[in-house]
Amino acid sequence: MDDQGRGPGPRPEDGGGPPPEGRPPGPLPYEGVWRFTAPAVDASVPQARHAVRDLLARQGVPVPEDIVQGLLLIVSELVTNAVRHAAVLSPTLAVEVAVGAEWVRVSVEDDHPYRPTALETDHGRTGGRGLLLVREITHEAGGVCDVEHTASGGKVIWSALPLTAARVR
Repeated sequence: MDDQGRGPGPRPEDGGGPPPEGRPPGPLPYEGVWRFTAPAVDASVPQARHAVRDLLARQGVPVPEDIVQGLLLIVSELVTNAVRHAAVLSPTLAVEVAVGAEWVRVSVEDDHPYRPTALETDHGRTGGRGLLLVREITHEAGGVCDVEHTASGGKVIWSALPLTAARVR
């Protein structure tokens, strides 16, 4: 995979270890990395969401519907943020979907240098909670997410979720 200047991360912790016992060596049929670009315009939000859903179905990724719905909401929030906040310096954004044996990661990259932070909940505001929502969905599913700078001066925001639903404790 070409890491587009991001170095070895972000990857789920179990992404590079030996295959689990009983699993044949080599990638599973649904494993891989897919990347597409889109203009930083409102129409790209539903297009990105549909592209991710279609990709998961086409590749036969064994992901429960609740995880798919979480991923699609995450994609919508991340692409919306790139369109609303980065389009001035980044007329194009990139969406990447990486699928491992036990996880799926979605990321959105733009060329704007501003590194956003998840805002505290302010019930009086009607917006500004997208990254907070991404973090909550990710953590509820048992995944991880982060924001990283790219070598080109932009940023990539990613979320990795397990292919199986998290156990409620």
